[in-house]
Amino acid sequence: MADLYQGPLQSEFDPAPAAIALDEKLRQAYFWIVNSAIISPHYDIEYNLTPPQSFIVGDSKRRLTLPSAQSYSSYVLLPLLTFATRRKCLFVGGPGRGKTASAILMGVLAGYPVKEVRRAMQHGHPQMTIADLLGNPLPADLVGAQRMEDIRIAWRNWLGMRVKIIDEYNRIPTRTQSALLTVMGDNYAEVLNHVFECPDSAWYLTANDDQGGGTYQVIEALRDRIDVIVQALAFNPRFLGELLVRIEEGLRPEEVVPKDIVFTEAEIDQMNADILKIELPPPLRRRLEFFTSQFELSEAAGAQFEYMTKDTARLAAIDWTQLVAADNGRDRLKDLGCQTLNGLSVRNLMTLIIYAKSLAYFRGNTSVELEDLRQILPFVLNDKLTPDLDAPFFALPQNAAFRSDSISWLRHLFDLSNAEFERLGLDHDDPVQQLDLEFSAGLDGLTESEVRTRIGRIERLVGEWCKGRKLYGHIYDDLLKLKYLHQRYTNYLHWLQLQR
Repeated sequence: MADLYQGPLQSEFDPAPAAIALDEKLRQAYFWIVNSAIISPHYDIEYNLTPPQSFIVGDSKRRLTLPSAQSYSSYVLLPLLTFATRRKCLFVGGPGRGKTASAILMGVLAGYPVKEVRRAMQHGHPQMTIADLLGNPLPADLVGAQRMEDIRIAWRNWLGMRVKIIDEYNRIPTRTQSALLTVMGDNYAEVLNHVFECPDSAWYLTANDDQGGGTYQVIEALRDRIDVIVQALAFNPRFLGELLVRIEEGLRPEEVVPKDIVFTEAEIDQMNADILKIELPPPLRRRLEFFTSQFELSEAAGAQFEYMTKDTARLAAIDWTQLVAADNGRDRLKDLGCQTLNGLSVRNLMTLIIYAKSLAYFRGNTSVELEDLRQILPFVLNDKLTPDLDAPFFALPQNAAFRSDSISWLRHLFDLSNAEFERLGLDHDDPVQQLDLEFSAGLDGLTESEVRTRIGRIERLVGEWCKGRKLYGHIYDDLLKLKYLHQRYTNYLHWLQLQR
């Protein structure tokens, strides 16, 4: 039968080509952008299959590494992962570095015409009002309405789009920033008691620096809603020939995006769902827990054990210099927590996990690897984990560059945490994790004697740890976990006694 349909009729009866996998489509989008649209030869997200070739360069003895596996440009990859996960990305860099053009490309990938993306882009300026940002009540309704509910609102079109772009967001007045915060954080806009529900969207904001400067200082809550920061690095003049071709041929990359890499709304939703299914293996999660636990402890900040945190000191507006002077029990060069002014929030950790999953998905893997976490962590925690530049670590000559290069500092911080984790042998001997796994099996069926035995084990472990040991962040969090387990068993023991 197949032979009967050979010849002119063949095309009509050929099966439709198989749909391309979404992760492969995402990779194709990356390679088209990095090779044909955005001139970014900075492959700063490095992977290696074998030890890479490296060279020491210049008087500063900096290391140039030639990766031995597929590596990526953060300036292209991070916005693309933001697109896939529907998160919020901030482009920072000087004027003319292509920040706005990159954001427009993301809108085109979502299927919007270039003109619609440009018109929907919000441009920050000092006179921007809430009405400019969200919409206006209709004038006729303002005159004739008897009730607030009768006033209709002409909402701005950009509120309903799947890609939202705010250009120079640090030029928006403070009051208008608060309205923007509601849209970014809670996904709705409100004018005169009328509410517009926004769809899940990828957000792209631009600024000339990441310090919150501009016409108006960016409010802290708005800065905290930004998930990842990517820097537009300097243009390499060795690629001037490509610019010349674009000028002579009148090419604009956003106007020639191949249809094959444009995503439908359903594909974006499915891609996001697939990313969430990527596994974060328990051993890797444990390393992330250990890293996170380094930074919140501040012994001098609280009298009660639970309140010995940097956040307690921040809320009380305690002078940081006085707090550091009072906290003199630890090795301030060895303790990683002494390098920062704050700890990490729940939102920071959730964002980090989602981006690590998205990077693993982009690379075609079903689970997150340690290197995925190591490469993505600096871009997520940039501007979230604030360095204490007066700490002894930054005073060392070999660490001077970390004062300005926060990406390299955060990656180095993660490396130091992993080295300490391995030195302590926590991959093989983690008594708190063993107790936690035992508790996670459930309490049903435990006898009073078994509960008392477990409580005794917890008390002995706490006693051992408190004998002449200096308190570091990871020990502090482990002790709080042990107190939690102790309390759960204590409550269950009381319940058993009441059942007699």
